[in-house]
Amino acid sequence: MRVFVSVDMEGVAGIVDWEQCRAPGTAYEEGRRLLVAEVNAAIDGALAGGATDILVNDAHSVMRNLPPGELHGRASYLAGSHKPLYMMEGLDDSFGAVLYVGYHGSMGSAGVLSHTYNPRAVHQVRIGGTVAGESGLNALVAAAYGVPVVLVTGDQTVGPEAAPFCPGIEAVQVKRAVSRFAAESLHPDRACELVRDGAERAVAKAADTEAPSFGDEVVVEVDWRTADQATMAAWVGGSVEGRTTTITGRDPLAVYQTFVTQVLLTRGVAE
Repeated sequence: MRVFVSVDMEGVAGIVDWEQCRAPGTAYEEGRRLLVAEVNAAIDGALAGGATDILVNDAHSVMRNLPPGELHGRASYLAGSHKPLYMMEGLDDSFGAVLYVGYHGSMGSAGVLSHTYNPRAVHQVRIGGTVAGESGLNALVAAAYGVPVVLVTGDQTVGPEAAPFCPGIEAVQVKRAVSRFAAESLHPDRACELVRDGAERAVAKAADTEAPSFGDEVVVEVDWRTADQATMAAWVGGSVEGRTTTITGRDPLAVYQTFVTQVLLTRGVAE
């Protein structure tokens, strides 16, 4: 079974500050060490659960956070930007499972470093009326290719947020958010044990887990921080009313691509 791993950073145990997630600096190097340990643990678990081929997509920020020589030798590594499918680049219908590692809650959640793609532009996203974070948005790509999303790791917000979009997903909690910039984290060794065990269970049952499904028509509503951002976002698709854009379509991949393009376009206005 081929397994796809989408790797973010804010949800890793021990990470509570943006400085741990952004180069350069001592704090960032510490964050990278914590990150690669959890990713390697997920790879170990996936292999134990039946994975035969693993692709790791570095999906955080500039998307080159994992030191290639320190990554598990049984996985290939997709890094750098720009990626047309962003956090889900590399996924296709040849995969049997998707793992989300180091994920965080949506903007407005009680999670550590919570945001939705761009904290300076996106206030809230809803899919079919349900608040969605990056786990739900990325599930649009998994739905397009018919691949189940079987694991998410992070704080206590990520499992409940992913569940409405990812049937049967296994959630591994490695820290408890106290506020947006504080958390009680497990020791990194213990966090890695839980990630490994969760990945093994999730991959082992992947064949019996349903892929995400969004019905006959996908409706994604995005509340932007300003009306200027909403107006600009609508240039590439969808309708706009006030600070909210609405993207609708039968193809979840096309809807996702429109959303990502909106986010990239509005970055300049957000600065």
